[in-house]
Amino acid sequence: MSKIQHTEIGQLGEFGLIRHLTNDIKLKQKTTIKGVGDDAAVLDLKKQQTVVTTDLLLEGIHFDLTYTPLKHLGYKAIAVNVSDVYAMNATPGQVTVSIGVSSKLSVEALEELYEGIYAACDYYNVDLIGGDTSSSLTGLTISVTAIGVADKKKLVYRNGAKNNDLICVSGDLGAAYMGLQLLEREKRVYAGNPNVQPDLSGYDYILSRQLKPQARKDIIEFLDEIDVKPTSMIDISDGLSSEIKHICSQSKTGCRLYENKIPIDPTTSMLAEEMGMNPLVAALNGGEDYELLFTISQDDYEKFAGKEGVNIYLIGHITEESKGCYLVTNADQEVELQAQGWNPLKK
Repeated sequence: MSKIQHTEIGQLGEFGLIRHLTNDIKLKQKTTIKGVGDDAAVLDLKKQQTVVTTDLLLEGIHFDLTYTPLKHLGYKAIAVNVSDVYAMNATPGQVTVSIGVSSKLSVEALEELYEGIYAACDYYNVDLIGGDTSSSLTGLTISVTAIGVADKKKLVYRNGAKNNDLICVSGDLGAAYMGLQLLEREKRVYAGNPNVQPDLSGYDYILSRQLKPQARKDIIEFLDEIDVKPTSMIDISDGLSSEIKHICSQSKTGCRLYENKIPIDPTTSMLAEEMGMNPLVAALNGGEDYELLFTISQDDYEKFAGKEGVNIYLIGHITEESKGCYLVTNADQEVELQAQGWNPLKK
């Protein structure tokens, strides 16, 4: 067995490391005039509206390298950012990536991280145009900024929902959260007995939802194809309850979600029940699904009829603000929705 190579970052230096990791970048977007290699990137966005979003991922807060493959982490760092661009009904074109690295990481480890970054850039057809690197005393830090464009008339905000609009979601919920619970459980088992191998068999789907989520560019393309512009939209990073309350708060409306309409994958339900949890709680409060939650006018709903290949679920409707935000249970009881999604600042 060949020994795994471990090149100290200090051997390359900051600028040598940047050249090493970005030397093979090939630009894909016509709007990218100048990418990595100068004091700043140069973009030509012409008359379209520009959207910009930034996410920060911190080791020990947002990810655990004990069970997170670096390639998956790199992919996820890009995906969660372009998801915010899609949530504006815009198209991502460029990203910047800045990293703070600790001495425990080698050049080879960073190559693995960037392998995932480049894979995501290829999949979402975006250019990596710059960033920064620095040393870190608190573990790996990743900061990604995504830049996108859209015609002014196509942009969708959180504040456009209207009374009687229909509430839709682009896929099943709670899987990413249960994937995290599974990884944390197996980590505890291994810590108690290193001779016990993690048992992850049968859970490929929920693990992929946690470790390598997909931003829903297909939904944006589908909505454009059938000529439907949502009245409001947000991506589900912090949980369904939190996100629908964001929409209602900014749109000055209420809502009704229906328990029997919320899509939950059977594997999610099975693991939740095995762990003594209610699958609905995972779906409402888990977060990191990165599905698109959006509202549409009732007149547009008929445009979805007969369309195959894209699963979009109707889970409720918008009400007047005075009626509040509630979940209608299978027992036909109304339970007020609480914003109990993931909060990185909560102790």
